[in-house]
Amino acid sequence: MMNISDIYHKFDQIGCLTFATIDKNIPQTRIAHLFAQDEEGLYFRTMITKAFYKQLQDTKKVSICGMYPKTMVSHNDEGMPYFPPGYTIRATGDIKEISLEELKTKAQKNDMFALGVKDIEKYPAMTTFCLYRAWGEVYDFDFEMEHRPHKLLRTGFAFGGSAIPFSGVRITDDCIACGECQEGCSFKAIYQQEDRFVIDPEKCDVCGDCYTVCPTDAIEIVINE
Repeated sequence: MMNISDIYHKFDQIGCLTFATIDKNIPQTRIAHLFAQDEEGLYFRTMITKAFYKQLQDTKKVSICGMYPKTMVSHNDEGMPYFPPGYTIRATGDIKEISLEELKTKAQKNDMFALGVKDIEKYPAMTTFCLYRAWGEVYDFDFEMEHRPHKLLRTGFAFGGSAIPFSGVRITDDCIACGECQEGCSFKAIYQQEDRFVIDPEKCDVCGDCYTVCPTDAIEIVINE
């Protein structure tokens, strides 16, 4: 299971991240970055004069995502896109504002917080937020299977008491073990288990290929179970 330090490292390797919030039922995004982590959560800064700050205060929630490496998609001789092996990562959860006094206390034990203190002292309208309870996943892709015999490895994580909801597709008891789903799965995420087939969620892209070929409608779509 990934810990907060592992999660931070994945985000930090990307650098600039997309932060998503809601403002009057309208999705909003902007580019920012995380600057620190500890056992309590992940930390980022903004100004109290920005719309971002008000959205964070109103909802007390944020969603963060990014992709590594930041490589433009190229195309092969057949015109198909090529993505070099890499990963995406996302985290969604609850945030709380951290006072300058709290930040100074953390800086005494952790140098990562020192820059945050200096920034706020230089720019008094700046403040800090902590993502203290969240869930998410690392979507590690190798679509050309250059380094392993399958395209995808998904690793879920959670911290601060949050749980990892399941979203995806799965095969129900209506399966007749015909094997159509396995044959149509280019991600190699489906295997046979006794008299039925099973989808491995860690390898599944939820592309829908199995769903569209199943003759008995034995594959169900699950959202945040």
